[in-house]
Amino acid sequence: MNPLHLHENWTALRTIVIKEVLRFARIWVQTVLPPMVTMALYFIIFGGLIGSRIGEMDGIRYMDFIVPGLIMLAVITNSYSNVVSSFFSSKFQRHIEELLVSPVPNSLIILGFVGGGVARGLAVGAGVTVVSLFFSPFSLHSLPVTLSVVVMTSIVFALAGLINGVFARTFDDISIVPTFVLTPLTYLGGVFYSVSLLPDFWQGVSQLNPILYMVNAFRYGLLGTTDLPLALSYGIIIAFIVGLYLFALILLNKGVGVRS
Repeated sequence: MNPLHLHENWTALRTIVIKEVLRFARIWVQTVLPPMVTMALYFIIFGGLIGSRIGEMDGIRYMDFIVPGLIMLAVITNSYSNVVSSFFSSKFQRHIEELLVSPVPNSLIILGFVGGGVARGLAVGAGVTVVSLFFSPFSLHSLPVTLSVVVMTSIVFALAGLINGVFARTFDDISIVPTFVLTPLTYLGGVFYSVSLLPDFWQGVSQLNPILYMVNAFRYGLLGTTDLPLALSYGIIIAFIVGLYLFALILLNKGVGVRS
């Protein structure tokens, strides 16, 4: 690639990412703080009140067991919501057209929006981790697994949020998927329980839920325990990243939802 084009593309990507980061950072009281408060309530209610009666899960104190799942829950929802709201707002305010008519490749537009979503997901995840320290001692079994899983999961749902933003035509459309798809999958993804407790049939059904693999891989990174093979979890996460990225790229190349 021509060094000049490389520099221009890097500048464009950096500009989009900075714009996306500043977008949620300026209103951190609305974007970063509320998830931390919500997760603190989860720790108090599920970990403290209910967890004291449950005792242990897979040989781990219940409060400690739910920490990875709640951190991942915050990362997933915030990575998704940041991109879907930002991309749809760009469509609604019609400044997405400025990007479309510019020489910036669609692949970089995707990476820019996803970068902002990942930044918010990781920022909230870090905040929830700090909150968890008031309820559970910090545990880290494998730093490479922990970091790689949380980053890749954030990328998956940032891409999914962009795709939702492409198809959305009204503000109501950006809440349909989180309400009727994302929330059920998240709560049935092993955040509050071990899938090994389920009957064989429901274990099989649960394994169709991709979030289950993400939560278990992240739990392995922190606690060293998982219900599913780690290699399988990585394979599924990577497959979703590749599939969603290619789908988003095809949509932008065809102008679906953004050219009318």
